[in-house]
Amino acid sequence: MASSLLALKPYRHFLASRLGSFLAYQMLAVAVGWQMYDLTHSALNLGFIGIAQFLPQLLLTLVVGHVADRYDRRRIVTLCQGLEGTVALLLALGSFFHLLTPVLLYVGAFCIGAGRAFESPSLQALVPSLVTEDDLPRALALNSSVMQIGIISGPALGGFIYAIGPDAVYATCAVAWFIATVAVGTLPLLRKVENKQPPASLAFLFAGIHYIREKKVILGAISLDLFAVLLGGATALLPIYAKDILHTGPWGMGMLRSAPAVGALLMSVYLAHNPLQRRVGKIMFGAVALFGLATIVFGLSSNFFVSLGALAVLGASDMISVVVRSSLVQLETPDAMRGRVSAVSSIFIGASNQLGEFESGVTAALLGPIPAVVIGGVGTLIVVGLWMRWFPQLTQRESLVSKPA
Repeated sequence: MASSLLALKPYRHFLASRLGSFLAYQMLAVAVGWQMYDLTHSALNLGFIGIAQFLPQLLLTLVVGHVADRYDRRRIVTLCQGLEGTVALLLALGSFFHLLTPVLLYVGAFCIGAGRAFESPSLQALVPSLVTEDDLPRALALNSSVMQIGIISGPALGGFIYAIGPDAVYATCAVAWFIATVAVGTLPLLRKVENKQPPASLAFLFAGIHYIREKKVILGAISLDLFAVLLGGATALLPIYAKDILHTGPWGMGMLRSAPAVGALLMSVYLAHNPLQRRVGKIMFGAVALFGLATIVFGLSSNFFVSLGALAVLGASDMISVVVRSSLVQLETPDAMRGRVSAVSSIFIGASNQLGEFESGVTAALLGPIPAVVIGGVGTLIVVGLWMRWFPQLTQRESLVSKPA
């Protein structure tokens, strides 16, 4: 049960670090998005923030996986969270002294993206060392629950604190990241995994890509997330929806940004106590289809509370997909390769989120925000239909743990 997992000191340290990091990142996203829109009033510039965050992930993919499989993953995460906290502190000083420009906001987003490029796969690859294999799906769901608490609290706190000033938000982010750094830096492992890696080579670097390409279930799961969220993601346009369509302020935007996490938290708590046992493939496809429908409802809504509800449903359905995908990636991958496979998986996730923000920004600049969101939701439904046909292994997958032949 979830309570037995919380009795494990290593896992509690992990959750504390995860919570602090996500809390900080979500607060920072609210501040950067709102400040950028205040400075430029441009949907396209909001989209470019996503590109700035995604570019280092793309450029560093192979290096990230190599590092995560060769070096102490705890130390990697500690260094990354320390870097992110330092960047947030510099943004706070720049904002306080009125030195921040759109270019400097892009630079800050790029540096945060670089830190997260190394942090995310290293954190993901740590989880199997903290719990037993039988507990892994439940641990991933509980991890998602705590992560969603950060995602819920972060935007709301960011919106409230932004009333004091963006510099106050950035300073709070720095404190949260430094606390996360201490938590992961003191993380003890439940069981040590031997690291007997071959010498570095091109084959070693590309092994994660090759492994995913050969494992059709993993390839189908992470590529489904990539294209569905790439098309259906509308978070980059929340400043426009909050200010121009729903006629609210930073507090309202914080509420909107928190709504998907509220739905995701409720779903992840449910899944932590009631893990998926059967028909996981079909459930995943159904959840992604619901994600697309909720995106369409949000795009068409001009009522604040209807929009909040649609975003909550969107987050709940996405959480089902996240738990299935994460479980499949971790359970189907040997520990010696988890860093490289997680790095490639992170690129898919980063592409869906950050490139999705860019796609939404460009489409909104060309067609307007409402058509951009609605077209994205319809595109997600089309992707579901195509992937069910192209990846029958995933469609027919019965359980998270593969059965021996």
